[in-house]
Amino acid sequence: MRRIAVLCVLATGLAACGSAPQTKSDNPVSAPSAAPAVATSPAPSGAAPANAVDPTAVQALRDMGKYLQTLNRFEVEVDLSGERVLADGQKLLHTATARVDVQRPNKLRAQMRSARSARDLLYDGKTVVLYMPEQKYYSQVPFTDNLADLVTRLRERFGVEVPMADLFLWGTPQAPLEGMSSAMSAGQDMVGNTLCDHFAFRQGDIDWQIWIATGPRPLPQRLVITNRNDEARPQSVSSIRWNLNPRLADSRFTFTPPKGAMPAKFVPLQGR
Repeated sequence: MRRIAVLCVLATGLAACGSAPQTKSDNPVSAPSAAPAVATSPAPSGAAPANAVDPTAVQALRDMGKYLQTLNRFEVEVDLSGERVLADGQKLLHTATARVDVQRPNKLRAQMRSARSARDLLYDGKTVVLYMPEQKYYSQVPFTDNLADLVTRLRERFGVEVPMADLFLWGTPQAPLEGMSSAMSAGQDMVGNTLCDHFAFRQGDIDWQIWIATGPRPLPQRLVITNRNDEARPQSVSSIRWNLNPRLADSRFTFTPPKGAMPAKFVPLQGR
């Protein structure tokens, strides 16, 4: 039975397994379509310093998470773009798309597509399946827990990232709220036709921004991540579209091996 090195099957697939010119970093930040730069006004006198953690910004994340946890069924489509930095500092932009169908508490289907790879991840509440349609290999492992635990398990045990994984963590004890050295409100912007509150955060070597829809449905509309560990500051952008009333049959989350598909093994990370 063939063994798949799961570290080479990262869910977003932006540049993980394809050939490319020699790069300064082979681990670009994965995310979607670039957001335009927005001019900001100088902070008024007496405002909190730039490195302060504004509790209002953190509370906005908690409110978003609380709302996300009320969604029992939804569909998310994401346009992804991420920068790869060459050895001479030149940047290359790679793109991908993802579609994630969710039925809580324990059903998920994620489809990831790019010019370099195609990956499907399915969970029906009993079994997790990772399928590579181009190669016709699939791996499966038993699992019966909720989606937040699934995300954590796949990441820690196998090195597999679920697209937009934080959607399942916000509003739970696993929400990534620790280690913030900066949290701020950046005003309001339009994302498409949606008015959003714009927030910026710093955690370790990562700067990230999020645009959350105003009003009673605080859905994230755009996410931008910047890697400060690289002097070139590679950036990724995720543009997110929501369908809160999808028609999702149970068969949507069940994997039936196509004709000619071959089983393979999930390969755990060393020491896991």
